[in-house]
Order: sequence, then structure tokens, then C-alpha cells
Amino acid sequence: MDKVYETATEAIFDIEDGMTVMSGGFGLCGNPENLIRAIAERNTTDLTVISNNCGTDDYGLGPLLKNRQIKKMISSYVGENKTFEKQYLDGELDVELNPQGTLAERIRAAGAGIPAFYTPTGYGTVVAEDKETREFDGEHYVLEKALHADIAIVKAQRGDTHGNLVFHATARNFNPIMAMAGKVTIAEVEELVEPGEIDPDEIHTPGVFVQRIIEGKEYEKWIEQRTTRERKS
Repeated sequence: MDKVYETATEAIFDIEDGMTVMSGGFGLCGNPENLIRAIAERNTTDLTVISNNCGTDDYGLGPLLKNRQIKKMISSYVGENKTFEKQYLDGELDVELNPQGTLAERIRAAGAGIPAFYTPTGYGTVVAEDKETREFDGEHYVLEKALHADIAIVKAQRGDTHGNLVFHATARNFNPIMAMAGKVTIAEVEELVEPGEIDPDEIHTPGVFVQRIIEGKEYEKWIEQRTTRERKS
């Protein structure tokens, strides 16, 4: 089945106000840039966004925050975005913080059909407030529920027209598990090829999890914090 859409705008045609959207990436690595721009241009509002972080003020998911399109963020790290900080402190943005491993497992569980799981992370802290806890073999655990999304947007290095995806290096972060957890998964790739051009052993996400795919353009290699050292002459 050919799942290709010509543009990001066409691929996100049914994203509506109030939806829950998962967005792959870690910092500024592996962000579905074209799809995020298309959502910004569509001006969809009241979104709940599940992502490890919200990028910076100008990159990653930052533009959606600036447009005030995000109602709630479910994340693990939010430290590089002043817009995020201001909207949260002003009471404009609802935030649900998760330990990073817990966030990843909640997403993975959704894709695997697991409704909830127990984890020791967070027991005895505010993370466990109002959640069920149990003891197993003398250790205490917190019940965490799976995270699902109406739409998952992910970024891969290569993909074919059937939706099979290959991620490059650290861009293989939250993208593969999010691709499995969305009711509809939209992938953007740097290189779009025909079926059979990707070795089956190289595929990270099978096309069965991907409903739509686009070939992205105008990618920028952002650096979140440039750190250099003086070179010896």
C-alpha cells in the first residue's frame, strides 16, 4: 500500500483542536520538523503533546508553544525553553512531568497493548501521589498507565512508500516507540525509497505501524548548546 503524501500539510489534514499528539525527538535530535511546522501553520489549538521535551524557544516544538497551541505537555525534561517556563508559571500551560524511563515505558506499553505496569521509580515521591502502589518481594512499586495518542509524528532517516522506517543514530530515541503508540502515525523521512530498497534486517519500525509518510525538506542541524574548547595552536 502506498502511504505517501506529497506535503506535510496534506499529511496532517485531520489533526483537530483538543487532540493528543506524540512527537518524537530528544532535545533537537530526531524532531519531525516539517510536520511540526505544518501543525503550526494549521493553528490547531488545545493540544496535549507527549514528548520528551519541548525543544527550545525557536526550534523543535517551541513554535507551537509560542503560538499557544499546546494546552498540556507530558514530558520528562523542560529546561531549555523560556517560553515553556513563562507559560507554566503564568498558569497558561498544564505540565505532567515523568521520570524519563517511566515516560518511555508508558509509551512503549501503549504500543505493546499493555494498559499499565508497575515500576519502582518514583515510589515515596510526589510522582506516586494519587497512584496505586504495591509491594512485590519486599520492594515497593508505583502503577503507571500506558500513554496513547490520537496522532504520532516521527522522524526517520530513510523510509519506503510502505512506511518501513530506519532511524539514524541518536534520532532512534523516542521515535520508534511513539510510532507504535499512535492511533495514526505520520512519519517524515530524509530519504524516501521504493519497497525492497531497504534491507529487512535494517528496518527499525515496520510499515504496519505507519499510516502516512512524507519526504521532508529543508532540514537544519540545530545545536541546542554549542560547547567548544580552545584548540592548541
